[in-house]
Amino acid sequence: MTIRVLICEDQELVRTGYVTVFGAQPDIEVVGEAADGAEALEASERLSPDVVVMDIHLPGPDGIEVTRRIARPGATRPPKVLVVTAFNTDEYVYEALRAGASGFLLKDSPVTELVNGIRTIARGDSLLAPAVTRKLIGRFAARVRPAATPPDGRAPEILSPRECEVLRLIAEGLSNTEIAERMGLGFETVKTYVSGILTKLDLRDRVQAVVFAYRTGFVGSG
Repeated sequence: MTIRVLICEDQELVRTGYVTVFGAQPDIEVVGEAADGAEALEASERLSPDVVVMDIHLPGPDGIEVTRRIARPGATRPPKVLVVTAFNTDEYVYEALRAGASGFLLKDSPVTELVNGIRTIARGDSLLAPAVTRKLIGRFAARVRPAATPPDGRAPEILSPRECEVLRLIAEGLSNTEIAERMGLGFETVKTYVSGILTKLDLRDRVQAVVFAYRTGFVGSG
């Protein structure tokens, strides 16, 4: 399957680099580019890409608002959104994940990670860079957690004890393989637990599961 990619990036040099690198892959086709939010919305509607590589700081509607509109619940065949950001200066990635992004990577990630990131979310998986997951989500979740919902660490009543343990490990940024090793379970068993968690909590993917875990206080942000 050829993955149709739309690149939304306001810096021309960076955008051109993405086009060159991604377009050279045998399974990726760059179908369009956008330099601002308005162009991104129009191109996404017109081109129906599989994956949108999104910069947060787009002129006009920013990357968060664009993500919210194109990945909104009820949208017909919404694209997957991969946020590529400079983590140390970007305090909006958490909101982008809440808006519907399927994952994020750092702008200084190796080319192979960026390419594999596109492939990962195109096949329906979510992508959280484990090295920064807890720093990112934990840091910003505390800012938006409703005051009426204190972080008491109580488990969601709808989840079983095993599912709660899996959710905690998801929030740490562990992959299904790593969770299986940590818990001494089979890979397929972990996949079943993850699927059950998403279904019971009405979440789209494991990115939303991480956001849920921090935002409700189930996992602490310290």
